Amino acid sequence: MKKLLYFLAVPLFLSSCAGGNRGELVGVQGREQWFMPDPYGMLYIPAGSYNMGQSDQDVPFAHYTRSKTVSIPAFYMDQTEIENNEYRQFVYWVKDSIARKTLSEEFPDIFLIPTYDDDLEEKDQSEWVLNWGNRLRYWDEDYAPLLADMYLPESQRYYTRKVIDVRKLTFEYFWIDWQEAAVKGRPLIKKLSNNEEADDDDHRNVMKNGEMPFPIDSEDPPVYRGRDLDLGFRNTKGQHNAIRGHDDRSRFIIHEKINVYPDTLAWVHDFTYSYNEPMTNMYFWHPAYDAYPVVGVTWQQANAFCVWRTQLFNSWRHANYQAYVQDFRLPTEAEWEYAARGGLDLSPYPWGGPYIRNARGCFLGNFKPMRGRYFEDGGFYTVKVTSYHPNDYGLYCMAGNVAEWTSTAYDESMYEFAHDLAPEYKYHALDHDPPSMKRKVIRGGSWKDIGYYLQTGTRTYEYQDSAKCYVGYRCVMSYLGRGGVNKSGDI
Repeated sequence: MKKLLYFLAVPLFLSSCAGGNRGELVGVQGREQWFMPDPYGMLYIPAGSYNMGQSDQDVPFAHYTRSKTVSIPAFYMDQTEIENNEYRQFVYWVKDSIARKTLSEEFPDIFLIPTYDDDLEEKDQSEWVLNWGNRLRYWDEDYAPLLADMYLPESQRYYTRKVIDVRKLTFEYFWIDWQEAAVKGRPLIKKLSNNEEADDDDHRNVMKNGEMPFPIDSEDPPVYRGRDLDLGFRNTKGQHNAIRGHDDRSRFIIHEKINVYPDTLAWVHDFTYSYNEPMTNMYFWHPAYDAYPVVGVTWQQANAFCVWRTQLFNSWRHANYQAYVQDFRLPTEAEWEYAARGGLDLSPYPWGGPYIRNARGCFLGNFKPMRGRYFEDGGFYTVKVTSYHPNDYGLYCMAGNVAEWTSTAYDESMYEFAHDLAPEYKYHALDHDPPSMKRKVIRGGSWKDIGYYLQTGTRTYEYQDSAKCYVGYRCVMSYLGRGGVNKSGDI
């Protein structure tokens, strides 16, 4: 009787799974048709191939700027460099979030709201987030005493001006170490000597999903700390399907904290025997410079900005029942050069070439022309981000104005070993790594550089923890889809 019920239940189960699809493979039903609107301020860069590197023979640097054919998938790129006013939105958001978190301890009903369970559509009383719906008045008599610690102490004030202590504007965020997460097998970790103890915060030396670290004799064989989780199954014949995963995924989620205020003193410390104090005093905060590129931002701060921008955008999309999109990030070196060329594969400059002036003798970018006659091109320091003509992709100031951070670690032989499919080289330098491992590629040249650095194939670097008054950045976002000449998928 039991067997009869079992065989009757099987067809009933299969028929219920089939539903209205008559047992055919039709995929999950009810999903929306995907359409990707252009992110605000960004332009679509179609997928394609080009010759990466110097467009002309460059004898002094022939080894690490040699031409190489590479292919780049489609992506979005900011039409302009990130402006002072755009970066200021990031700074103000960090300031307001710190203030709201402080006030939420005293006024939880005003500055905290419960989250909602998307499935149950009910409030989850165990999870609370900051309430951004109400206006925060720093001068309110109920709030001002609680926010007093956010301001400079009286002994450090200039003419008794009450200003925010920017040293306290710290942004906390996370990022995923995809390269380490992709490693399979038993990770080989650095072997420790008798007199060396492992640091629990050292991401490379400690694998939190395995044995606790301990000093070992240098003569012992290598010690493996951390093992993959066996997700496979061995069948009755003894065959194993060898599927593996990670036992503790949290070790790939990297926790960061960083001060977000730009180094406004870069205008002074970057130049010796030069009077640039007026730029230090006014450049970042004054409305006159709102549309000028932000400078004094380290490589890490630029990455933190991209994370914040991603969360800002995807949080809004989630709240409006829209699908998440790709993260904002810094462009790879190959993406940056591809976008700078604007489809002109063999031209040395974004506007073509081989000249840096137009037919009327006007300079086409903001750089250091004619042995130091800075104002000959129309800009003494930086200029507005929409100055000069854009390239054929519609991107402004891809040569001159400010050099731009990329995500790529600088290595002279990168062109030799990088793949020709979306080439990239990343290295997450630790504090004890030599300075040469902390170099990041910058591209495009700046207002203080000679014309050579404005060429699309010229590469140079700055250190990831340095902030310069001539280095800015712009963001990109990978495109979701085929990425042809137009976004409809046609060739």
